[in-house]
Formats: sequence, C-alpha cells, structure tokens
Amino acid sequence: MVLAVLLAHQCLADRPPPRRQAPLVRTGGSWSLSSRASKPSNVNDRDKCKFCVDFAHNAIQTIGEAILEGGLTQGCEKLCSIVANKTGSQAVGLACDGLCALVGFDEFVHAFEKADVDPIYYCELLKQCPIVDNGDATITKLTVTPKSGPQGDFLIDMEYETKNGTGTGELLIYVDPVDGLPLGASFLNEPQDPGKYDAQITLHAVPQQGCEVACESFEPGVYNVTMHVCNGQCMSHHPHSKIYDKKKTNFTITGPAPTDPSRL
Repeated sequence: MVLAVLLAHQCLADRPPPRRQAPLVRTGGSWSLSSRASKPSNVNDRDKCKFCVDFAHNAIQTIGEAILEGGLTQGCEKLCSIVANKTGSQAVGLACDGLCALVGFDEFVHAFEKADVDPIYYCELLKQCPIVDNGDATITKLTVTPKSGPQGDFLIDMEYETKNGTGTGELLIYVDPVDGLPLGASFLNEPQDPGKYDAQITLHAVPQQGCEVACESFEPGVYNVTMHVCNGQCMSHHPHSKIYDKKKTNFTITGPAPTDPSRL
C-alpha cells in the first residue's frame, strides 16, 4: 500500500501546477508558478496535504458518479476502481485507494458529501490539510513585467505579508482580456508561518495553435489583473474559507509576437 501511494504521489506531482481552471472560459496561453519564501514554515504534514488536494482536483467530480454506480456499499477497492476508469488514470486510482484506506471508507465518502466540489475543504475534512482560522495576509506588491509589450511571456510578481500565518488556501489570479471573457488559474498555497512571502506567475500570452473553439487570441489592448490570496478555496461557501486580500494591476499587449527569423 505504501509503495502504491508513493507511485501515485509521483504521478500526480508530475501534473501541471494550476489547481483550478473553473474561472476560465477561453483557452490559449499557459501559466506557471515559481515562489520563494523569505522565512521557512514550521507547519508539518504539508506533503500529505498536497497529495490529497492533487487527488481531489483530479477525482472529486467523479467520486459522486462512482458512488451512484455502486461504489457506495462495496468499499474502497470497488469505489476507487470506478474512479480510475472514469478518470482514465491509474495514478488517480492508486491515490484514491491509498487515501480511502488511510482515512476509512465511511469518512472518505462522508467528506465528499459535505465538501461538494471544494478539494481543499474535502482534504481538511479528511484531516489531511491543516486548518488555520485566525490567519491573515496582505498583498504589498503586485506588478507585471513587461508593463507593455507584444504577445509573449508576462511575469506577474507579487509580495504579501502575514502577521498570524496562513491556513491551507490558494493563490487565485484573474486576467480580463479586451473581449471581457476572463482567463485565470489557481495554485495551492500551503500553510505558512508569520512572515513575508512572494510568488511569481508567468502568463504565456500567445494564441494556441490549432485551437478552434473559445480560443483566446490576445488581441492588442489593456489586460486587467486581479490577484487573490485566500484561506481555503477562493469564493468557497464552505467553512475555513475566506479571501485574505486581493489587489489589481494591468498590462498592455501591443501586438503579435515578433517573427522568429529562424523559422522563415
């Protein structure tokens, strides 16, 4: 069982970093996150939290379907085999088996029924993610580099400070293109001790080749950026969830990316 969980953890860890794409209504572009903390955290058990949230983001919408298809009364193995088939991922199936066996079948299913589609709250109910309700965070800096330029990479650099520490939550970013249909991504923000932190998010603002439906073209104009730092999932109605702070800025796309002479 331990080996299976380790293998599943590695496979889930290889997935792209964005945690939730629900706000997105357009495809095109891509996101990446790099972050560094000026003060290390002493909060323990963060690896199991990340493992649980990675699993929940991949499988939480299929667990309900698996329950309806006979998994409710047949235990972890049957339920998780249905989840694996529905997601098409053996890694998700292994993660499901390991987590279900760890917390117990009844708790595994009961937490799903309470959490709806909120992966962070789900993992808090399973006692895999720490709960901190007296946390806080204030965004002290939000910039975009370059401030103006052609299609390409735009680095969104943020800094924030917390006096009491933070709970298990996320960084959520919205970008409003000139057509008004938002792009966005979210990233798990694991519990942090009091201190100053920063994060850098890169938006690769280039039209996606071969995209045919609901494609973001990154037309010239002003792009408004809103960054959120949250406890729990941003905008969630579940307990242990709140927006610590949000801040806005913008950048301008001036035109298409320069042509690469080597491809002519």
